[in-house]
Amino acid sequence: MVILHYRSTYLQRILSTSNMENDGTLTHIKLPNISPEIFQIILRYIYGGKLSLEEYDTLDIIKILVSSNELNLQELTTYLQFYLIENKTDWMEENFSLIYQTSFENDSFLELRKYCIDLISKEPNKIFNSINFSSISENLLFTIIQSDNLQMSEIQIWENVLRWGIAQNLDLPSDFTDYSQNDFNNLKNTLQRFIPFIKFYNLTSKEFLEKVFPYEKIFPKDLYRDLLRVYLSLSDPNSKPSNNTKLGITKESKRTVDSKIITYQHVELISKWIDRLEITDKLISSYEFRLLYRASRGGYSHKRFHEICDNQPRTVTLVKVKDSNEILGGYNPLEWKSDEGFSTTKDSFIFSFSNEEIENYILSRVIIEKSAIYNSPNTGLSFGESDLKWKIWLGLWLGNCKKSTYENPIRKIEGKFAAEEFEVFQIVLD
Repeated sequence: MVILHYRSTYLQRILSTSNMENDGTLTHIKLPNISPEIFQIILRYIYGGKLSLEEYDTLDIIKILVSSNELNLQELTTYLQFYLIENKTDWMEENFSLIYQTSFENDSFLELRKYCIDLISKEPNKIFNSINFSSISENLLFTIIQSDNLQMSEIQIWENVLRWGIAQNLDLPSDFTDYSQNDFNNLKNTLQRFIPFIKFYNLTSKEFLEKVFPYEKIFPKDLYRDLLRVYLSLSDPNSKPSNNTKLGITKESKRTVDSKIITYQHVELISKWIDRLEITDKLISSYEFRLLYRASRGGYSHKRFHEICDNQPRTVTLVKVKDSNEILGGYNPLEWKSDEGFSTTKDSFIFSFSNEEIENYILSRVIIEKSAIYNSPNTGLSFGESDLKWKIWLGLWLGNCKKSTYENPIRKIEGKFAAEEFEVFQIVLD
């Protein structure tokens, strides 16, 4: 028991509760997300300090990775990611959708996430040519074609998107000349999200005629009419429209967030912090900030906050300081709970903006991981012991900032402050 207590903070927490008989023997531990076979493998690692992975297939290693992270075995979690990247690249390319989804399930899988992002940008053909390409999710394909660094021609992008769309409609005839109007409608519904993000004006006249023209019925009428006008004006089948005639279909530049406190510029910066990117790095992952709770709408009450926000992982909390332009906030990769006590994570952070300009910020990551998050039914929420915490007093949200668990203070003046507005968002991979 001593070794389990020492090696895993997750098991340490369980073993510190009332799971013991009077003689000190353990009665029962519930680990619903970990199979007995995988837990047995991890136990051998905990007691022996070694793990030979050659005898396990790659899917089992993925399960060990996910389970080791749940048990907060950070050293093993990091090692397994590097092992997969160095030894199992062929398998991961064939099963990219699974690896990609796993890498974004938890912020502890940053090495896998970087691997996925690099593969998307630098070697997309490995994804498109994999035997499981047709089974990748719509969201993953959308992320791939949105990458500004995608090393693939526009006609290749279109051909692969079209191939994926056809594979999603199993009843389509093998020859597009046999498509009925209903067949075209089904394909149009499948691909309508992707078409605005493909730069059809970068095709040659020949590519347009052979690869786009036959699928006129799946395009928006205005777009297709403009494309046809441009390409009919070209005399050389191998030429492309000039820069003066390209209308271009650009990626979304105006995104919104349902917030009274921040703009989408703040969302992009906070998303970079979640992925541990620098402010100058290009954001590849796309997150939706889904509003869970707004105090002015949901009510200023601890009970209401916990009813809505408890058991919701990966949340960003924001507060607008009363009578100022100051914005404070924090990211919790774990779930908020009504139980009293600390939760351990290395991925939480707090931050502040001195005004509405995103350049004027302070970012502070956790340094005492075992005290990263404090849960209590009697407070709204708390990052660290007192780094950023809220409670309700006489119907008002009152905050307090005093450096203890995170690397930097996020306010110039320590002490209490009143909140004008309070919001909680769940972070969802878009």
